[in-house]
Amino acid sequence: MRFGRFLAPAAVLLVAVTTGGWFLQQGVSQERNVYLQVRLFEEVVSHVADRFVEPVDREALYGSVGRGDWVTVVNPLPGTPGTRAGIRAGDRFYEVAGESAEGWTADEAVERLRGQPGTEVDVKMLRPGVPEPIPFSITRAVIQYLTVPFHTILDGDVGYVPLRLVSESSPEEVQSAIDDLLASGAESMILDLRGNPGGLLDRGIAIADLFLDPGITVVETRGRAADQNAVFRSRSQSVYPDLPLVVLVDERSASASEIIAGALQDHDRALVVGTITFGKGSVQSLYQLTGGNVLKLTTARWYTPSGRSIQKARKDQMAAFDDGALTISGALAAVPDTAGRPRFQSSGGRTLLGGGGITPDLLVTLDTLSVAEQGAVRAIYANAPTFNATLFDWVAEYSNDHPDLAPDFEVTDAMIADFTVALREATEEEIDGRTLREGEVYIRYNLERELALQTFGEAAEFDRIQRVDRQVAEALSALSAASSPSALLQVAGNPLPPDLP
Repeated sequence: MRFGRFLAPAAVLLVAVTTGGWFLQQGVSQERNVYLQVRLFEEVVSHVADRFVEPVDREALYGSVGRGDWVTVVNPLPGTPGTRAGIRAGDRFYEVAGESAEGWTADEAVERLRGQPGTEVDVKMLRPGVPEPIPFSITRAVIQYLTVPFHTILDGDVGYVPLRLVSESSPEEVQSAIDDLLASGAESMILDLRGNPGGLLDRGIAIADLFLDPGITVVETRGRAADQNAVFRSRSQSVYPDLPLVVLVDERSASASEIIAGALQDHDRALVVGTITFGKGSVQSLYQLTGGNVLKLTTARWYTPSGRSIQKARKDQMAAFDDGALTISGALAAVPDTAGRPRFQSSGGRTLLGGGGITPDLLVTLDTLSVAEQGAVRAIYANAPTFNATLFDWVAEYSNDHPDLAPDFEVTDAMIADFTVALREATEEEIDGRTLREGEVYIRYNLERELALQTFGEAAEFDRIQRVDRQVAEALSALSAASSPSALLQVAGNPLPPDLP
């Protein structure tokens, strides 16, 4: 009988996780108090039934539920311990410090990963295309991160500003970079939100403010409860009202970065180029429960000014990582499928596509690898920690031995041969010669990228890899043919409709 009484609260806890919420219990002694557990059970049922973003059958909350979900890396920040260890976008936490990560929330994963700088934490990651979990050892560190790590001018008069994250200082960093580029002769701008996992909502709105007129809708929330409905508007005069602007996005652009891209697209203020974004558009609320416990529940969703929901279904979020074609950089790029997506109108009357995430005005995927090359990259993925450690060490040694290396260096066949010898030794020949030959394009790309990064910095790294970046090329092509924001939309084939008489 006692077992049955404890089963129901556990079932509701799992329902909360499955429906987009979790609750945190404080104290161990409370677990022995059956009456407290029953009360908590009823409180959770009430909140989920009344305030979860979608209607829930109250009776269904008393049933059993399954687990099996994994926290997924949307985008590891450049230069951080996880990235250096070899963790990539699309990886899912399978195990942290020997503990299964099945069913964890992102907050729980972050909490387990935290620790003293310099200490190590062992993790195992699930990776698309790799049958077994991959072990990594991450050395913890204090992370000091500029959200705009550099800015530069491309093709003579196009400014380029990469925004890696939306943090407290991001609006000031973006404005400072644009002002500097304009002073240096830039006449149009690319704001790169690819790989940006989001961040602070109010800072995202402040970035959109730089380009929008005051008092217009940037984003809104909608939920079943009245207190979950809100409209967030631009608050200041546009700083750059006439600056032609392209926004780059991809399947790793999420949350606040999607809000920025969606607002600028909906108000016809920017041309959005790239692939459909991640689709992280849910709002969580915290509710105090009996005994100091807390329930975190999804209570609303984000909508763009035209009424498009940013949220994607979970299976669609992960499709870009699971079902895409491997690109030259090794990232997974979804083949866009826009059939059947609902249609909306921008503020100026252009047709926009809904269905979750932000669908770009120009859908552009990166160059993909051949089937044989993809197979080679997947084999390298299975040895990702060793590959990345060997790459880092080899490049560090090569850079040290060649102090006169010029920024326009070339990766030679001899360099590739020397690296592959080191890689085979490090993997104890688990990677065979055929794999290395078929993976040469991928290896050459990463040697070039890492050598530029370690020797000359992030701007030099971008300068090297943007030569094979089709999305940047399309942005430059569009900007070269347009002298105003409206002309930019015309070039892209989705112009503003003519004024009615």
